[in-house]
Amino acid sequence: MSEHPTSKKKPTTFALIVTSDTRTEREDETGRIAVSLIEGDGHSVASHTIVSNNEDKIRAEVERVLYDNAVKVIVTSGGTGIGSKDKTVAAVAPLLEKEIPGFGELFRRISIDEVGGAAIMSRATAGVANGKLIFCLPGSRNAVKVALTKIILPNVGHMQWELNR
Repeated sequence: MSEHPTSKKKPTTFALIVTSDTRTEREDETGRIAVSLIEGDGHSVASHTIVSNNEDKIRAEVERVLYDNAVKVIVTSGGTGIGSKDKTVAAVAPLLEKEIPGFGELFRRISIDEVGGAAIMSRATAGVANGKLIFCLPGSRNAVKVALTKIILPNVGHMQWELNR
């Protein structure tokens, strides 16, 4: 019996975009956690940037990595809540060719166990653009850890296989 192509682990290249008006590279613990988890799973991070909570700047950075041929998966961290500074979803949504609603649904379901009813305030989302997977995650350390370890990393190979077949 041959192995199903979706269960094969294939290293891929990520771009990480952290949105924050206050974090610096030195203070970006969430970004360091994300890079560590991604690289610890055998993948690489081609780009790790911090962008202010400005819709135009966020969209410009996502577009920059969207057209980088080395990058296959884009992860943003921050800006997915309901606050006035939460601009990531508005910046990324117009770029998506296809949405992946199940990602946000599953993330919020898992988050209920972590943060209770506050999970409903997350607008975490995912989609596809230019043949790449894009995941918009909340900015907390725990949210990034949960999304990467329980959803993204275990499924990224299968998702890329589906996307490219």
